[in-house]
Amino acid sequence: MKQPLPPSLFPTSTNAKRPLAVAITGGIGAGKSAALEAFARHGAATRSSDEIVHRLLRSDPEVRRELVERFGPEVIGSDGADRAAVARIVFNDPEQLDWLEELLHPRVVREHAAWRQAVAEGHDPPGVTVTEVPLLYETGGDKRFDIVVVITAPPDVRAERRPIADERERRLLPEDEKVRLADYAFVNDGTLAELDAFVAGVMTDLET
Repeated sequence: MKQPLPPSLFPTSTNAKRPLAVAITGGIGAGKSAALEAFARHGAATRSSDEIVHRLLRSDPEVRRELVERFGPEVIGSDGADRAAVARIVFNDPEQLDWLEELLHPRVVREHAAWRQAVAEGHDPPGVTVTEVPLLYETGGDKRFDIVVVITAPPDVRAERRPIADERERRLLPEDEKVRLADYAFVNDGTLAELDAFVAGVMTDLET
């Protein structure tokens, strides 16, 4: 695992208060969402890439049109795209999953960048923004962030938390490689209090 970057190496900006951009990543069921909630409790502005994806599937007309053209009208329900129907098609079909990611990824990146800009330009912006990004290293997304936090857990623990027998898990970078590349890493196989203490330490580090 890399050592935390000294402040002098963080990307600079004309806005002296530009928040540090932190990404949380890790395997399915590792506890990324719980870590994101902990960062929010400790004063960071937070955003989930999954939430952006859900909004796009629910209400973006261009995304809905593309889904209908690709999969048929049956994947659209009364509240936008039927995520369960889309998941049944793509999560065990690499080609369809590639197509869906190519459709959504640029839109997620744009929306996240706009959110970060809005936070930075707001009144008294926080020192840290944190985003949960499941496919970070796999898409080269780590280059858009100052700091990467990897949340990991043993396979049996992750399997208990969430089924992982689908194509998404096989596409992920191995956990040990993520840990090696990360600025911070935490093995989330204990209590929420332990996870919270880890996050508190990271926030103290970043705000010092």
